[in-house]
Amino acid sequence: MNPSLATLKDRLAMMTDLNLTGSILNWDQATMMPEGGSEQRGRQMATLSKLSHELLVSKETGDLIQELTPWAEQQPMENIEAAFVREARRQRDLEVNVPSSLNSEMSEHYSRMYTAWTIARPKDDFSSLKPLLEKSVELSKRFSDCFKNMDHPMDALIQYADFGVTVKSAKQLFSDLRSQLVPLVKRVASAKQIDSSCLIGDFEETAQLEFCKTVARQIGYDFNRGRMDLSAHPFMTRLSGGDIRITTRAIRSDITDCLFSVIHEVGHALYEFGINPLLDGNILAGGVSSGVHESQSRLWENRVGRGKPFWDYFYPILQKSFPHFEKVSQTHFIRAINKVEPGFIRVDADELTYNLHVMIRFDLECQLLEGKLAVRDLPDAWNERYKSDLGVTVPNMKNGCLQDVHWFGGRLGGAFQGYTIGNILSAQFYDTASHKLPNMEQDFIRGDFSKLKSWLNTNLHHWGASISPDALIQLSTRQDLSIKPYMTYLTEKYSRLYGL
Repeated sequence: MNPSLATLKDRLAMMTDLNLTGSILNWDQATMMPEGGSEQRGRQMATLSKLSHELLVSKETGDLIQELTPWAEQQPMENIEAAFVREARRQRDLEVNVPSSLNSEMSEHYSRMYTAWTIARPKDDFSSLKPLLEKSVELSKRFSDCFKNMDHPMDALIQYADFGVTVKSAKQLFSDLRSQLVPLVKRVASAKQIDSSCLIGDFEETAQLEFCKTVARQIGYDFNRGRMDLSAHPFMTRLSGGDIRITTRAIRSDITDCLFSVIHEVGHALYEFGINPLLDGNILAGGVSSGVHESQSRLWENRVGRGKPFWDYFYPILQKSFPHFEKVSQTHFIRAINKVEPGFIRVDADELTYNLHVMIRFDLECQLLEGKLAVRDLPDAWNERYKSDLGVTVPNMKNGCLQDVHWFGGRLGGAFQGYTIGNILSAQFYDTASHKLPNMEQDFIRGDFSKLKSWLNTNLHHWGASISPDALIQLSTRQDLSIKPYMTYLTEKYSRLYGL
């Protein structure tokens, strides 16, 4: 190996280890850390962030990248070493704009704010979080100000989640999708509504978790390389190729919250499990973008987990685990879990209205960063949008602007567009897999999800972050990002379900 390349890999391996250590601390804070540890945890996170940032932006790292770039640019896309250099340059070109002191200040603030959010949200306490959220807006503005060549204050933030996407391109995508989505939502709203009361009952938490573990294991989650725990907001975290963890939450009255959260996070985990082991421990060992990552969770949660073939296998197991469902037909159950019903909570939203939740958040973030919306006015602005866009009256703060961990545990701005991009891509990836694997859904009926998992591993997952999102989409589907497959799927599914 080229000595300069070996040195660069060693330096960025240290950076990766620091970042993964931070992930361990984040996981611990979300699952097990006592409340009293939040102050010191914030300082610890700030220290790791500072050390990691300084390694990346140092002159030594920059000189190595500059030396290796001409060689890397001449290599084919599949050359892993060249991909490593290209990704190192992309990351450094972003981070070199940001002072280490600002990075560590942000890391410490968000760590402390997360604990405050877990306490304040159940109490419906916006007032205690207001100054912290104002600080978050200030930090995001200062962060954005470090990038002088961006058209919008949120463009820089978006590059860390969905490289190449801008506020302008995201708004155009939202507009195109909304023009077709809203009329479909209105048609469904005018049809005879589905009774979903069969989903409500008394489901013991331990039994829920055991059933969800059964589902997770069957569709491919490897508990020898992972674990499932409870947290305030479900998430997946990669600590190494052999340690990929998920969390969920359980509501005693409704099993579907825990169930679909688990399937969603397993989708994220299967992506990480499928990454080429040769990439483990370096900057390529992770998903290529928020949108692509989200496509995997939404594919498993919605395209697989809400479909009839899935429940042909799992419904008898569910009935055995929960006698509540013994008198509920499988057909009724499937209709209930696919019901369209505008609500308050994004993560509980049905497929048709989910993207409207995303668009509301994206617009409000833009207004906060543009200075057009003050934090003190956020609750009213939120409630007005929910009334106008979804026709619902928000009853309290915890089901309103306090619900999303994103504003209280990380940078404010730049993440939500990935959810809609993921929804759109889930249709493209699933349709392509179905074409290549014509008997795939027949396998689901027998509880065999291995062929779909294998196809995704081969065509998407194993690349990690070694090729760009656009290249990955084109390589695996022979298409660019398009809303057409997604809207075709939604229109056909909900026309059939609601007799439109």
